[in-house]
Amino acid sequence: MTDDHTGGLTRRAMLEASLAASAALALPDVAVANAPPLRPDRLWYAAPATKWTEALPVGNGRMGAMVFGGTARERLQLNEDTFYAGGPHNPLNPKAKASLPEVRRLIAAGRYAEAQALAQSDLMGVPIKQMPYQTIGDLLLTIPGLGAVRDYQRALDLDTARCTTGFIAGDVAYRRDVVVSPDDQVIAVRVSAARKGALDLDIALTTPQSAEVTAQNNGLRMIGKGRAAEGIPGALRFATLVRVLPSGGATQSVGDAVQVRGADSVTILIAMATSYRRFDDITADPVAIVERHIAKAATRSFDRIAADTATSHQRLYRRVSIDLGDNAGADLPTDRRIVAGVTADDPGLAALYFNYARYLLITSSRAGTQPGNLQGIWNDSVDPPWGCKFTININTQMNYWPAQPLALGECVQPLVAMLKDLAITGATTAREMYGARGWVVHHNTDLWRSTAPVDGAKWGMWPTGGAWLCTHLWEHYDYHRDTAFLRDVYPVMAGACRFFLDTLVTDPATGSLMTSPSLSPENEHRPGIAICEGPAMDQQILRDLFAQTAEAAEILKIDGGFVRELTAARARLAPDRIGAQGQLQEWQADWDATAPEQNHRHVSHLYALFPSDQISLDRTPALAAAARKSLEVRGDEATGWATAWRINLWARLRDGEHAHRILRFLLGPERTYPNMFDAHPPFQIDGNFGGARAIGEMLMQSEGDTIRLLPALPGAWSGGRIAGLRARGGCGVDLRWQGGRLVEATLRPDRAGTRTLILGDVRRPVTLVAGRTLRLVGPDLRLV
Repeated sequence: MTDDHTGGLTRRAMLEASLAASAALALPDVAVANAPPLRPDRLWYAAPATKWTEALPVGNGRMGAMVFGGTARERLQLNEDTFYAGGPHNPLNPKAKASLPEVRRLIAAGRYAEAQALAQSDLMGVPIKQMPYQTIGDLLLTIPGLGAVRDYQRALDLDTARCTTGFIAGDVAYRRDVVVSPDDQVIAVRVSAARKGALDLDIALTTPQSAEVTAQNNGLRMIGKGRAAEGIPGALRFATLVRVLPSGGATQSVGDAVQVRGADSVTILIAMATSYRRFDDITADPVAIVERHIAKAATRSFDRIAADTATSHQRLYRRVSIDLGDNAGADLPTDRRIVAGVTADDPGLAALYFNYARYLLITSSRAGTQPGNLQGIWNDSVDPPWGCKFTININTQMNYWPAQPLALGECVQPLVAMLKDLAITGATTAREMYGARGWVVHHNTDLWRSTAPVDGAKWGMWPTGGAWLCTHLWEHYDYHRDTAFLRDVYPVMAGACRFFLDTLVTDPATGSLMTSPSLSPENEHRPGIAICEGPAMDQQILRDLFAQTAEAAEILKIDGGFVRELTAARARLAPDRIGAQGQLQEWQADWDATAPEQNHRHVSHLYALFPSDQISLDRTPALAAAARKSLEVRGDEATGWATAWRINLWARLRDGEHAHRILRFLLGPERTYPNMFDAHPPFQIDGNFGGARAIGEMLMQSEGDTIRLLPALPGAWSGGRIAGLRARGGCGVDLRWQGGRLVEATLRPDRAGTRTLILGDVRRPVTLVAGRTLRLVGPDLRLV
């Protein structure tokens, strides 16, 4: 443990002194100046946030807030997950269907610049940009006349989903607690003072939106309308209702704010809603919704709301626990700990990052909400980076990479619901743009479930986003083996397949089937040119989609003819190729060595290694070696999410030291903000999720009925434990190791069956009985 010395006292001694002072104020539950816990589930700081990327996120999947932890003035920046600009619209370009054959002909002739120019003018959506996610505004809390502050601390408890801020001013200890209730659908804030009658508080709402704020003695009301974007009128109505519930003191409205004077504590309830029902239905009544939520929550105490929030959160969060060894870095405030981790190994920081990602997934994606977008649910802008929407050429998929193996399968429900919507809107695009059956969505979508290509031809002319998303449907089935779920989502998977059966083109030289037009996401094969036919990633994704859909049909005992059609088409998909450099080719032609960006952030052609398992060290060693060569050429350091993808790839290659070296970079201040948000930069949440999956992949991998234990364990994690991981087929996995060697593995199967456990060179077949724990010990996997 490292102590900081200030004025002859260690920081630990100062904290202990502040605890004693707080106890003397007769309300010890209000004091926050606690010594930091040595555990990997708490972020804490010794100063308020001065920037958004220092504030702490809370959420319930639908609503979110960023808590700044100020003293005299506190800011809660507010979001509601359906609040996007614009309204229902179909951006399909009316010229697309007629021009598509010519784009394909130009590509086949190698006239790529002409093909891309024609795609830009005739195939891109109208408007060419999608609708951006919006902030609701800010709740501002002011303590007037507050003097100098000491013994400050703010924290986010990942286990209870509670954000706290505490400090002492004069002889009064103040504390704020913030939770977001998934049951009551409110953000609940309690502001407390340790001396009776000592709390004065001003409460206000501000917004950059077109809205009216009114105040009554018991709270605030904000009603407004969403903004237009890209020529699409703003259609959503929204409402925010704030209820102020003081304990003691007097309350009055002053202008558009509420003042509380002489209170012991104040509970503030915030409800938010929009008129959104579905991508084609905006008839909900947001005022009625927020009034209903506030009326229910106002009958319950803050303690009850907070306790129920913690219980609901812990049902998911406590399924997995992790200990990677030395956690002494927890003695540092989290922002300083991130900086210190650059030069000193801190296994506990990786464990904290892992837990933080699980917290973020639970609080940004729960049943009945929207899926997590590029920033989860947290965004403070009306014009956020990349629209803060759903980018589905990697980013949305990465958001859900940790869900299944980290025991958060329920969090995928919003993604499943969005896919069902996209199958509807994407059917129109398939029919009217391609003349095809089924459905398609390109590289981006938004609240309005737009499916046309957008942004520009060299980014948007990629038809495989929906196909990749469908692999998450199979993933959910594969981890749970729930045939009712498979029956429900099978039509979505089958529709995605039918689109490609109708649109794949034949390579006249080889007879292989390929996509056209397409591109390898966001990468150029010539300066300024990305459009092509048959990029490696497309064929890899379609191999998974066709195989998974065919297997689903066989499990459900339906569509035998369709299964044969899929199997035949899959066999004709263009194969992966190894180029002259020994690398896995990104395109049909060997353009890799001359492509403009040798260290491009995307590693799309390595999809087959991860998240897929088409390439493996055991089954396809030559392709695995080529994938390794591609990784070496691309380099280790990239944007946050791209760095996280690289760690997963090196874990699949079972190179734990290389994976850990990149993880150290991801966890450092270049790619992790003080609040532990991932830095693209700017902030994107996918890196958090990809990094957590990578830590899981380093400790356990499952493929089919094979479970590989400690496949990429780095020396820095020589001893540790993890409990609650999930393997495919419905099996829990707990691991404990010491000195880099397995001590114990425990399997907790939900379903009977056989599995093969692999630990290094040891292979151990085991027979599992549903509900019966199986324990194996030592590096030889002895059954006990």
